[in-house]
Amino acid sequence: MTLDLTAFWAALDAVPAAADAERLYDVAAADHGNPTERGGPTERGGPTDRDGPTEGDAGAERDGTADRGELAAGALRRANLDRYLQRFAPAADTILVAEAPGWRGMSNTGVPFTSMRELQDPDGLFADLPFAVPEAPTAPWEASSRVVHAALRGWHGPLPVLWAVFPHHPFAAPDPLTNRTPRPAEVRAGAPVALALADAVGARRFVAVGRKAQGALAAAGIEAIAVRHPAQGGAAQFTAQLAALR
Repeated sequence: MTLDLTAFWAALDAVPAAADAERLYDVAAADHGNPTERGGPTERGGPTDRDGPTEGDAGAERDGTADRGELAAGALRRANLDRYLQRFAPAADTILVAEAPGWRGMSNTGVPFTSMRELQDPDGLFADLPFAVPEAPTAPWEASSRVVHAALRGWHGPLPVLWAVFPHHPFAAPDPLTNRTPRPAEVRAGAPVALALADAVGARRFVAVGRKAQGALAAAGIEAIAVRHPAQGGAAQFTAQLAALR
């Protein structure tokens, strides 16, 4: 069965991005606020089909035209997210929600709580999914992603759907290889995407990873159970609290 994500994608594409927030899934224009060139798509274990910028692209960049490398990165993330949701979302009754994507994980792969390490793990949760792999990821791993995937290995029943309440990557300008807390307005703008995802999936329960994520959801009128964020020594408590929700 193919999941109808039309309303979800429409809600995601409608979320505005400031100059210090990178649009991760944009395929219609250059990634906003992203001065770095992320790699184009490569099928996991396969050859690259990326065409990098040439001298002829210089005029296009000056005119604000979308850079091909950036568009390829947005298409890669969008394709990976669609593959992930089509596989895991139809059976899920829980959405596990982060506050925003981080530069080491979701900003590379397009999949929440998933860095390159989890995306390519031959024995991991996604081992049989044909994800595309960015040619030049900004980081090989993310600590929180490792903890989340390890905790989900013990989950009974359908896995929760993973998501971030603000779907763009907020960074401390001018450096995109940083993270910042999303502003209240950004959280409010992102909340309809989480609701559209819940409607598409039929999920009955939101679980917020960290008090910030819970507060972000509450500000948007979404009630969520909070679990400890796995960062900064919270891995064991996060794992135990998540296990209690299985």
